[in-house]
Amino acid sequence: MKARALIAAVLALPLTAAAADKSPLAGRVAGTPQRCITLRQTEGLTIAERDLILFRESGRRIYRATPIGRCGQLQPFNALILDLYSGNTVCENDRFRVLTSGTSIPGPYCRFGKFVPYDRPAKPGS
Repeated sequence: MKARALIAAVLALPLTAAAADKSPLAGRVAGTPQRCITLRQTEGLTIAERDLILFRESGRRIYRATPIGRCGQLQPFNALILDLYSGNTVCENDRFRVLTSGTSIPGPYCRFGKFVPYDRPAKPGS
């Protein structure tokens, strides 16, 4: 039996909009795309811009996720409602919905693409 848990990301993970003047991925190096990430290891998520979701794992690593296809309501200051099928893990093709700020009815389902890790390079001499 497949257990299904709905988690409102606004309750489980801090949701903020990224600063418009500086990309949070600036100066970071992209790694090999991953099919899944563990939410327990993340410190929060950000809808950085239309069609761009960032999961912060640590000060050194950020995962970049983009939806498969169009996800019309995905924009900063909105909340995500994740459908989790494997505990604390979110994977490629897992579904989520967007809850627009000030509303109580979420939008249509969207699906995650791959999760690309972006690491801050090690400082010289470390």
